[in-house]
Amino acid sequence: MYTFVIHNQNINQTFIKMANETAIWPGKSGKTYTFNVYGKNTSFKEVDGNYIFAKRTQSGWNAIYIGEGDLMTRTQDEEHLKCANSKGFTHYHAHVNQDETARKQQEADLVGGNPECLIENGGCNETKSG
Repeated sequence: MYTFVIHNQNINQTFIKMANETAIWPGKSGKTYTFNVYGKNTSFKEVDGNYIFAKRTQSGWNAIYIGEGDLMTRTQDEEHLKCANSKGFTHYHAHVNQDETARKQQEADLVGGNPECLIENGGCNETKSG
C-alpha cells in the first residue's frame, strides 16, 4: 500500500479522460513509480504502458493486478476484469511506457514490491513476474 497525491494537471493526452489524481507505488527494488488514477469505467486509447487494477481502502490503495502492454486491450481483458471485480477493484492506475523492456522490468519490480497482487495473497497475478 502507499499514499497518493492529488493535483490538477492533465498528465497524459493519450487517455480519453484526464486523471487529476496520482498514486505512487513502491517496487521491490526500492524505486517508486507514479501512476495516474482513473475510474474503473475509463476507456483507454491504444497505447502501451503499465497499469494496476487497484482497490481504494481507508489507508490508501491495494494492488489487485499489475500488468503491462496495450492499455486499451489489457485493461479490458475479461479474465483479469472478472478476477479484479471479484476482489473489489475500484480504479485503474496507469501510465504510458513505450519501452517494452522497461515495461516488463517495471511490472516485475511492482509485483515484487506489492505482493498483495499475487493469487496466493488474495490478488489476481499468477506469477511474480507479472
